[in-house]
Amino acid sequence: MLLALSSFVVSLVIFLSNLLGIFELKAYDLFSRYLNPARPSSDTIVIIQVDQQSIEALSKEGIQWPWPRQIYAPIVEYLSEADTVFMDILFTEPSSYGQEDDLILAKAMQKASHVYLPLFLTRQGKPMTSPDETFVRSISVSHAGAPPPSFTSAIAPVDALKGVIKGAGNVTIDPDGDGVYRSTPLVFRLQEDTIPQFVLSYLLQKGSVRIADNTLYRGDMKIPLASGKLLLRYYTAQNPFIVFPAAEILKSYLASTTSKVPEIRKDFFKGKTVFMGLTAAGLYDLKPTPISSLSPGVIVHATAFDNILKGNFIQPVNKIYTILFMFFICLFISYAVLRSHSIAATLSVLMGTLCVVLLIPAIFFRYAFSMNIISPLVSLITTFIVSTAYSYATEGKERRFIKKTFSQYMDKTLVEHVLGNPQLIKPGGQKRHVTVFFADIAGFTSIAEKVSPDDIARILHTILNTLTEVIIERKGVIDKYIGDCIMAFWGAPLATQQDETHACSAALRCIASLTEINRKFREEGFSEIAIRIGLHSGDAIVGNLGSDRLFDYTVVGDTVNLASRLESANKLFKTRIIVSEETLKNTGDGFLVRELGLIEVKGKSVPVRIFELMDEKSDLTPDKKDMVELFHQGITLFREQKWTLAMELFRRILKRYPGDGPSEFYMKRCECMMAQPQLTEDCHIIKMTEK
Repeated sequence: MLLALSSFVVSLVIFLSNLLGIFELKAYDLFSRYLNPARPSSDTIVIIQVDQQSIEALSKEGIQWPWPRQIYAPIVEYLSEADTVFMDILFTEPSSYGQEDDLILAKAMQKASHVYLPLFLTRQGKPMTSPDETFVRSISVSHAGAPPPSFTSAIAPVDALKGVIKGAGNVTIDPDGDGVYRSTPLVFRLQEDTIPQFVLSYLLQKGSVRIADNTLYRGDMKIPLASGKLLLRYYTAQNPFIVFPAAEILKSYLASTTSKVPEIRKDFFKGKTVFMGLTAAGLYDLKPTPISSLSPGVIVHATAFDNILKGNFIQPVNKIYTILFMFFICLFISYAVLRSHSIAATLSVLMGTLCVVLLIPAIFFRYAFSMNIISPLVSLITTFIVSTAYSYATEGKERRFIKKTFSQYMDKTLVEHVLGNPQLIKPGGQKRHVTVFFADIAGFTSIAEKVSPDDIARILHTILNTLTEVIIERKGVIDKYIGDCIMAFWGAPLATQQDETHACSAALRCIASLTEINRKFREEGFSEIAIRIGLHSGDAIVGNLGSDRLFDYTVVGDTVNLASRLESANKLFKTRIIVSEETLKNTGDGFLVRELGLIEVKGKSVPVRIFELMDEKSDLTPDKKDMVELFHQGITLFREQKWTLAMELFRRILKRYPGDGPSEFYMKRCECMMAQPQLTEDCHIIKMTEK
């Protein structure tokens, strides 16, 4: 919670201070380009553009720029069937062609009776004339909730046009701090008057928008504003609205006055809203928008008109929801980073949360809701850095210690499992099914009496080091070293279906590794070393057992004791590896074994069936297979109490394979049964207490 709160406070300060506002604007532009619709739902808006093509076409006819105002008159007349016409062209100075030029345009506008002209508000300039003041008051609206006074003067159309137009509105719009036009105010303050935006005057007259309680409404819906501005939802197509060059309208007008069929019929504009503006590169009415670095200024007004009329504007999401979203991110990331002990898992959480943080604002934006994008990202990054730094500082050292310590006696896969589940190394244990391994050096006491302490230490180190590497390689865990004995186990902390197989394979490889060790020992003048191994599987208590100050990750229980007894049972049979039936149940058919019978160890009343682990089936030789088959025949005769036949078979095995310990054991046992008939009732059970 402390990490989350500290990260949240830092993110909140950045959010409220708008330190990264420029990046927020760029993210808004990116969303606009890829998530806004391509075109409006209906083709009711037409743009007549005074483009370079039109200027060049009239220039060929001897009409140079700037055009006489009478050139616009036939265009206005040809658009007479349109619902309304917004001429985004300033006619604020008398025509250089004389007053008659202005009167021709005024007559066309008066006849059309649906033309709106722009008003240019300014913060500097000469005081307005009395006619201008009267005109401004005529178009002003009652809206006391407009922004504070920010304009001191207005430049109105020439007097000849003031009385013939349907209305007017301000076209002076300030861009955002980076010069991009993303929004527009709908009302402006000019001293004591409130001036509507260019298209708003028409919408107010038509009744599409109304003012109530100093608030703008579209029907019953309040028009949402961000800092007093309407966020514009630009369309992403290169020409989202119907576009005609002004020269084509003039050409169609001329065709309509003759017998020719015009390319653009006059009734095409019936019921449509027409915007006329300057789009040629040198006419200074190109503005950067989120969609394009150079968009005609008339596009801004056409988009505002479309958004308001259709209710298709972008609504800003209340800041409180962004703040709550930021807090949730801080809380989740802090928890996830501190709970995760894997770099891969931590990075997965980071990338997953990053996708969510980007996806949620993107979905909102797709449905015309603008939510802060950068602030949640700042929360994510800040919290991740703080939490990761804290985790590294407080847990990294401990984790490195644990990894170094545990890597000495278990495979790195198991170490990673322990690091990912740190509760495993706390004091306490749990019941698990494990396979326990005991290996002991045969006759170590006699060897120790013959060599120096330094040589004994070196011998022990060589053997235990080799056996340890084999066990760890086969996914085992080294439990402890007890003098010349090594104890290991499988099944904890990570259990797999191959635990018993790995344990048996490790036992065989330990025996095989002695070949190279003994070769080196012979070269150094030492006696050869032999080891005995016992394996048993069953339930045991696994965990960090001991005191709060000192504990070991170990296994305890009857399973461990029996595995130790099986290691000792090798002395009885003169074998190297003895495994219990429980261990072999889960190894499949991959190993060559021979049954040694039922054995009853000290402290247990229930006998255990044991086997000698001889080799892997893949390394099986014909001699071993033959010996095992003969031995099993002998065991069968022994259990049938056919002592003489069994003795003969075991003797034959020893003649063919001298020194076979199990055969010697059962041959002597046959002699004992023949000499002491009273023992035959329990002849199939071998007691470790027997001499």
